[in-house]
Amino acid sequence: MKTLSIASVQLRTQDDTALRAMVYQAYRPKAQIVLAGATGVPQRFYQRYAFAANKSGFNVLTLDYRGIAQSKAGSLKGLKMDYLDWAQQDLAAAVDYAQRFNLPIYLIGHSYGGHAVGLLPNAHLIEGAYVFGTGAGNSSYMPVLERYKVAFWWRVIAPAIVKRHGFLAWSKLGMGEDLPIDVYRQWKHWCSFPHYFFDDPNMQHLHEQFAKFDKEIVAANALDDKWAQPASRDAFFKGYKNARVVPRDISPQEAGMKSIDHMGYFQKHAHSLWQDTFDWLDDKLKT
Repeated sequence: MKTLSIASVQLRTQDDTALRAMVYQAYRPKAQIVLAGATGVPQRFYQRYAFAANKSGFNVLTLDYRGIAQSKAGSLKGLKMDYLDWAQQDLAAAVDYAQRFNLPIYLIGHSYGGHAVGLLPNAHLIEGAYVFGTGAGNSSYMPVLERYKVAFWWRVIAPAIVKRHGFLAWSKLGMGEDLPIDVYRQWKHWCSFPHYFFDDPNMQHLHEQFAKFDKEIVAANALDDKWAQPASRDAFFKGYKNARVVPRDISPQEAGMKSIDHMGYFQKHAHSLWQDTFDWLDDKLKT
């Protein structure tokens, strides 16, 4: 099988925000994948995965969340938004759009993408999810050296950058797309809790929201993922109370990779990990 066509499309959210998405259509597709990316990672990063998925018979829809890459409308300075908008508005619009292909819809996620599943107001439209590198964000789960690096980042570097630019200008450090100031503030706040936003007194309604998702969700984390160790994953996925959570610990060596860390799941050498998702999808389609 191969890629039949690639098209750039515009999504329109419930709050009337325009987003840019890409549709990769396979020849005789078996299912539709919606790819939920990580914080500050543009959709083009996931293109190799989309091509591989097409070859295995799956359509793929990727998107840039509001304020990111092709969905960025002007300067981020002064942009007001909620970090949860990326799931509750943007990814929800992608899932709605995916219905037009009349195929079973599955979500493949990376980091924030694993948070997004439980946040979707239309999660009932997806048949299941397979996510990589999702965790609670709290540095207590990280290796000691990384813990100190992250503390210095949150307390010194990031505040200085935000004060200078009015948003988190990550691109200045080569760390990804720039982030709106509200995303930075909420992300920093929730990472201070052992169970991320589930511990935030102002976010207690999310417990009920996450409990609505009752499908299977595979949560795969690399043993060398310093930002999302398996213990961090387990702390977060307690929030999926009614889902069939399948945790998977990935050894880079067993996957035929020198390292994975937090970004390696979708880099060009990760074909063995991608094949795991295709095999999972095929198994789900048989049942």
